[in-house]
Amino acid sequence: MEQTRGAWVAGSDGRSTAELLRDLADGVQARQRVEVEEFRNVIAWADANVVDDLEGAATIRDSYVDTGIPIAGPGAPLVSEFGLTELVATLGRSLDGGRDHVGKVVECGWRLPRVRDAVVAGKVPVWKALRVAELTRSLSADAAGFVDRNLAFALPTCTWVQVERLVAEAIDRFDPEAAEERRKESADHRHFTIHAPEAGQGVTHISGVLDAADAMDLDQALTRHATVLGQLGCPESLDVRRSMAAGELARHDRSLDLEVVDPETGELRTVPGRKVELFVHLTDTALTGTASTAAGCNTVGRWGNTQTPVPAEQIRLWCAQPGTTVIVRPVIDLNDHVPVDSYEIPDRLRRRVELRDHTCRAPHCVRRAERCDLDHAHPHATGGSTCPCNLVPLCRRHHRAKTFGYWRYVVVQPGTYLWSSPHGQHWLVGHTGTRTLDPPRPVDPDPDPPDWVDPGWTEPPT
Repeated sequence: MEQTRGAWVAGSDGRSTAELLRDLADGVQARQRVEVEEFRNVIAWADANVVDDLEGAATIRDSYVDTGIPIAGPGAPLVSEFGLTELVATLGRSLDGGRDHVGKVVECGWRLPRVRDAVVAGKVPVWKALRVAELTRSLSADAAGFVDRNLAFALPTCTWVQVERLVAEAIDRFDPEAAEERRKESADHRHFTIHAPEAGQGVTHISGVLDAADAMDLDQALTRHATVLGQLGCPESLDVRRSMAAGELARHDRSLDLEVVDPETGELRTVPGRKVELFVHLTDTALTGTASTAAGCNTVGRWGNTQTPVPAEQIRLWCAQPGTTVIVRPVIDLNDHVPVDSYEIPDRLRRRVELRDHTCRAPHCVRRAERCDLDHAHPHATGGSTCPCNLVPLCRRHHRAKTFGYWRYVVVQPGTYLWSSPHGQHWLVGHTGTRTLDPPRPVDPDPDPPDWVDPGWTEPPT
């Protein structure tokens, strides 16, 4: 039995690995087409089953009449209650689950038209659009429109955390009262809990919810102490050293600049410590209020360390703190070519590449560029320049795959890359996401490829 199963897995039906991969890719594309078609059909069904009479909206007393049910956000149509029941049965879903699913589709169809069009065009998967709709159903029409305008073109590449941040920014901009309520509610849930030690283990778990600035201070302090421990010869991993640093901070915190009285001389002296840097992106008019007044909404900056939206008033308060140093940097022109002669990459060039590409540029990878290696597309050893136009952010795994795993890419233009896998699969990666090329085609035909590689694949230079 096991031998039969193993032989089947190995491809006893005669298909090569490349053929299996291509058949799987065909199946994925067919499934996506079916999902998009169902998405379009549900929107068309809702359009055909709209209840226009707002007075006939569903209430607790409407037990025997076909009323309109609000299943999406403000501005979306009411749909027939009985018609919805039939639709849910047709979809093979439970009543509650089906109503929720159809509500998210209707949300996309009426309140997120750009996201809807991206789904129909095959640029955004259905599941991702429905997750966005789940977040926007409680937003006002203006806030939902803001999310739709700013997300439609970026949705193929952005992470879910970025989507949640954009929704939070929409609430801050268009519903400041709700944003303040959310902030107060979150602040009320702050805690720092040290749990009972695990029996016989000598360790304990800590959990908590902190003010964002306090959490950043704590993170910086732990990192600083852990680094010092490593420099002093501690052989433990960084995570272990951070936990050890927390104990040291509890016993004697030297991480902050503190004014203390010298017990011997009685003089006031400052205990030197670290500095916390926050990078905030905003326009020159953001703090004056003119931009927000003209646009009819609140101005929101962005906390560069975490990409989190920050109200302009909070930035004003930070800048007004005694001892704060504000550094204004010019806008970086990402089209500039500023090569250097060395193999090492200066920070100024790394920053340009990170701002241009945002994430690892391998197919479907969303690891932030700040956490990636910078790869010389044309190897430096064979004449490739150390210039932003020749540097590509790759996470460590994709960097290794490109270096040792017979993956290759070609720079179509800075920010756009054509990738080829060992078995001849091809993807075009850029700011609009990853697009599978069908049919796959080789970049550099090789008349004598290795036996295990599809014809047309060229072994990368050593």
